[in-house]
Amino acid sequence: MLATRNPGKLREIRQVLGDLPVRVVGLEAFGGIPEPAEEGSTFARNARDKALYYARRTACWCLADDSGLVVDALGGAPGVHSARYAAEKFPPAAGRGVRDAANTAKLLAALAGTADEKRTARFVCHLALADPDQILLEASGTIEGTITRRRRGENGFGYDPVFLVPEAGRTAAEMSPREKNAISHRGQAVRNFARLLKGLLDSRAGR
Repeated sequence: MLATRNPGKLREIRQVLGDLPVRVVGLEAFGGIPEPAEEGSTFARNARDKALYYARRTACWCLADDSGLVVDALGGAPGVHSARYAAEKFPPAAGRGVRDAANTAKLLAALAGTADEKRTARFVCHLALADPDQILLEASGTIEGTITRRRRGENGFGYDPVFLVPEAGRTAAEMSPREKNAISHRGQAVRNFARLLKGLLDSRAGR
């Protein structure tokens, strides 16, 4: 089980894990489990806490991720608060598109007076797999980039429209899902995780 209701995350992770003998389902498959409080100060801590929380409530192996945008000029913000960076601008029940638009608008406003060479940032993703008793595996990934001055592109989600990948000369939202997965923080983390998961499954099958 993947601890998310974000269809973009679910789609990306399914694509990378497609060759493994696992079935990946999201939280919708388990009804109305309340979300845990995310109180960790790091992506790794939040991923571990979420993985154990949902594994204990579903009795399934649970893969949880915590990911976000770290902007140097903002002292690392929005960081672990990336998904709710502009929470004061939208109600708790707001849809993904409303949240993404508000978060992106707040980020661009915060960087309005920042020179181009100071707009460096990175996406970070940490994954943790747990059963109800313990953390089984962890993996992470990072991609470096800069923040644009306006939204560009219609693909992806979150901060993708304002995250420029210098090597590609495009934002993450201007890339196809396949192109993005090949270089993204989550794509890196999931590929690292897939290798570890294959080893774990093989060992449990006696191979």
